[in-house]
Formats: sequence, C-alpha cells, structure tokens
Amino acid sequence: MATEAARAIEAILMVADRPIEPGLLAQVLEIAPARVEECCAELQASYEAEDRGFCLVRVAGGYRFQSHPDLAAYVERFVLEGQHARLSAAALETLAIVAYKQPISRGQIASIRGVSAEGVLRTLEQRGYVTEVGRDPGPGQAVLYGTTQALLERLGLDSLAGLPPLEEFVPGPEVLEALEQGLRADASATRNRPDAGDAADPPDGGGTAGEPPGPLGA
Repeated sequence: MATEAARAIEAILMVADRPIEPGLLAQVLEIAPARVEECCAELQASYEAEDRGFCLVRVAGGYRFQSHPDLAAYVERFVLEGQHARLSAAALETLAIVAYKQPISRGQIASIRGVSAEGVLRTLEQRGYVTEVGRDPGPGQAVLYGTTQALLERLGLDSLAGLPPLEEFVPGPEVLEALEQGLRADASATRNRPDAGDAADPPDGGGTAGEPPGPLGA
C-alpha cells in the first residue's frame, strides 16, 4: 500500500499544470528531497507493474504524469482530431538551431539557415518554445535566444543534455569523400564535353574560325 507521502505526491501532480521539482514537493510535504525521490521511484515501479495507461516521468527538472509511450497512437489520434497547427519545416529547422547553438542571435540563425529568421522566431516565441535569454555583449547588443522549459516538456526531456548528439546527423568521412570524388568527376566530365569550348570561343568579329577578329569597325 502506498505511503501517505506517495499519495500526496500523486494528488499534487494530478492537479499540476507543469512538472514539479522534487525540492518543491519536499517543501510542501515537509520531508527530505531524497524521500521524495524514493516515493516517486516506488510510484513508477507500481505503475509499470500494474501496466497502467499512464506513467510518472521526470522531465524539465521535475515530475509529471503522462500517457504511456506505447499508447501514443491513440493519444495522437485524439489530440490531433480536427487540428492541423503543426510547425513548418522552417520552424523545426530554426528550433533545432536554437536548441543546439543557444544562446544565439537572430543574425547568427540567419547566417546558418541562409534566410531571415525573424518570422519563424516570432512563431516559436508565440508557441512558447524559444525566448529571449540575454544580450550579446558585442556591438549592437543583439538579442540572444534560447529554448524554454515548455520545449523540454514537449520533447519529454529532463534537460538539454538529453538531446541526441549532433554527430548522429553528420555524414561520416567516407560519405564526404565519396561526395567530393563525385563532384570532381562531374567537373571533369563538364570540361571534357565536345561543346565545352563553345563558351570560350571569341565573339563574332568578322573573322573566320582560327583567325583573330578584324579591327573594330572593319
């Protein structure tokens, strides 16, 4: 049977609208933070043993209830019914840049993406995924952006350390070498085409092929 402390944690998390830090739970329950961690571990184990449709997880530095991962298809069908407000590819790309490069300025984001990021950043701020976190000490003191706790909640991560390493998305040296060889081969084939010299022929100046053009006005 669950202890009173564990039941109290359940009750608090049931009405919370965000992950609750162990320190705050300890303060409310007037117990040691280590005891809070023990209670949460006990609750997690009991939910798994009972094969419940929800679980207790630690995200964004605190604990919360969420649906069990293996029931995601049903939850997604319910949540997305009649809704189509998904982030665009440009927004997801910008969000990834901020997540991995933060704190980062709007100009730096634009430099990486090759296009202005002003509109996309505004959308991400409205969604609550990025926010201003400071100012660049350099000339102009550009606004610096970073991700929010809301993003960690949405991704189900306890901290940014949980993001997959960038190395997983970067081609290996053998792939880069193959691409470089392919580019060299394409360039060589272009130079050796029979019509490759046409563009280098002098403009028609009145002479015949192989002869220098006549003087201007001739």
